[in-house]
Amino acid sequence: MRIIVVDTPEQMGKVAAEIVLAERAKKAKGDFVLGLATGSTPIPLYKELIRLKEEGKFSPKKLMSFNLDEYVGLPPSHDQSYRYFMNQQLFDELGIDKKKTFVPDGMAKDIEAFCADYEAKMKAAGGVDVQVLGIGRNGHVGFNEPGTSLASRTHKVKLTADTIDANARFFAKASDVPTEAITMGVGTILESKVALLLASGANKADVILKAIEGPVTAAVPASALQLHPKPIFVLTRDACCKGLSFHYEKKCCSCC
Repeated sequence: MRIIVVDTPEQMGKVAAEIVLAERAKKAKGDFVLGLATGSTPIPLYKELIRLKEEGKFSPKKLMSFNLDEYVGLPPSHDQSYRYFMNQQLFDELGIDKKKTFVPDGMAKDIEAFCADYEAKMKAAGGVDVQVLGIGRNGHVGFNEPGTSLASRTHKVKLTADTIDANARFFAKASDVPTEAITMGVGTILESKVALLLASGANKADVILKAIEGPVTAAVPASALQLHPKPIFVLTRDACCKGLSFHYEKKCCSCC
């Protein structure tokens, strides 16, 4: 496991972008496949990729993406759908071919069949080269809530009250928040070649400690990354100052 501690979310984005570029340089042929996440955490990474594209250092050519998740019941045009988010925050600015960007379909009539097809598309693409992840306050990755099987594949989930509450600020009223989602499974995430988890803010410190040093358990889905062949955590120092005992590439505080 590689742990990188930085001072600010902006630095987190720059370091994460450097990792993406380094992994892309290793790809000898075929599309480079990015697994993408939504929410505020990965935005600094997306801003940095856009900046690098404008400077001619990152190209959307031969790039393919698969998103982690999507709300059930929200069409792509809804301003809180994750397809809308990705178009606004990355795809439109990057100029990527939208036909090569895949986001779960929250309006799918047969969700089980859709999930199987999503898995098949990832496999046909050669798998995800770098999977970008955030982490929820309860340890979820994607929408894999506590109790999700660590062998799970892309599936429909019921969101916990904690996750619904955390997402309520994005909707006009609490009753508008979707209660179900489609998400890549923990087992799907573990098959990525690189798992790149980003976290910022003191409210993530407790769960980061559990994910990195706690037991591997379905009660903290992110702890499964301890089983990943190449997990990389890029953390702001306030997200890790809870007595983590590993050796940092950069010390996050005097107490560590």
